[in-house]
Amino acid sequence: MELLPLAIGIGLVLSIVFTEAFGLAAGGMVVPGYVALFLTRPLSLALTLAVAFATYLLVRAASSFTIIYGKRRTALMVLVGFVLGIAANALAADALVSGEPAANVIGFIIPGLIAIWLDRQGIVETLCSLATVSVVVRLVLILIVGEALLTP
Repeated sequence: MELLPLAIGIGLVLSIVFTEAFGLAAGGMVVPGYVALFLTRPLSLALTLAVAFATYLLVRAASSFTIIYGKRRTALMVLVGFVLGIAANALAADALVSGEPAANVIGFIIPGLIAIWLDRQGIVETLCSLATVSVVVRLVLILIVGEALLTP
């Protein structure tokens, strides 16, 4: 059984439930599934959140002197998050641990999706709901898959 599709599926269901119950989005529909798989890699999580926050700040700064709303803002968030993620992965590749990068950004569009929700609903709300739903996804994965998920 592949973990990524399972994690994304569980994350989709739990994101919908969380949004309906509390009115808060967990950083995008697929984001909690990805984050749940990386909960044992805090440096990658921190790097991803740093890229998402930098994306949010850059697009917000750009919107103070250009017109960026709606689909254009969403596309720009994903694009800037993608570019910053690639750059962060290139910089992080220099710090190797056992021949592997010490940290890398989760996915290619995950930072942009998180940045979109940081902008739409607020920083604290997005980060708290993302953490909550991701932990619940991880717990459900542990219940389904068992010990195989616990080993790094």
